[in-house]
Amino acid sequence: MHLSVIIPVLNEAATIEATLRSLLPMREQGVEVLVVDGGSTDGTADLAMPLADCVIHEQCGRAHQMNAGAVASRGDILLFLHADTVLPERACEMLLVGLAAFPHAWGRFDVHIAGRPAMLKLVAFLINLRSRLSGIATGDQAIFVRRREFFAVGGFPAQPLMEDIEISRKLKRRSLPLCLRARVTTSGRRWEKHGVWRTIFLMWNLRLRYWFGASPEKLAKAYR
Repeated sequence: MHLSVIIPVLNEAATIEATLRSLLPMREQGVEVLVVDGGSTDGTADLAMPLADCVIHEQCGRAHQMNAGAVASRGDILLFLHADTVLPERACEMLLVGLAAFPHAWGRFDVHIAGRPAMLKLVAFLINLRSRLSGIATGDQAIFVRRREFFAVGGFPAQPLMEDIEISRKLKRRSLPLCLRARVTTSGRRWEKHGVWRTIFLMWNLRLRYWFGASPEKLAKAYR
């Protein structure tokens, strides 16, 4: 099985080089890395070009960008990675072995949130626990999926928020996720900027409203 890593970006000049350098050992093993830029104005695409197999320019919107990357990719397995998130060592081996050993259509990693507030450890623990109990993954957890299953469910829905929740719902109908305990490390910058408790309240509020039928467009305005 061949793996493609797809990274949607928008003005990520501060993080994209470190993220892509962390993937160089995987590229040496044949893993394809695609960066999909949504119209960055800070030189993100130029910084990414020497460190990726392909840089694609696409309509702004994480779902649009990830779908475009999936279409352009060659891999049997697609892994969607945020620009401020780093995979654990042996990530490729772990997910390929896990998918080969069990009839999973998709999966995700546990997450570690890097940052100063000690509360972030609890936040990460709760995210991982909720995901394991619900079978729903968030984009921070580096969702991976078999190519045929990704296109069978129509890819990510063209909505401005909660696209990770929605594709998890669809994939969950096809199989339970492979929940890898190895942790990706994602930036706690959002939590530090807006405050841990405030961000917790905001995200839980948005998810609750989404479950009760609020439109992603309305939620995206509240998120911004």
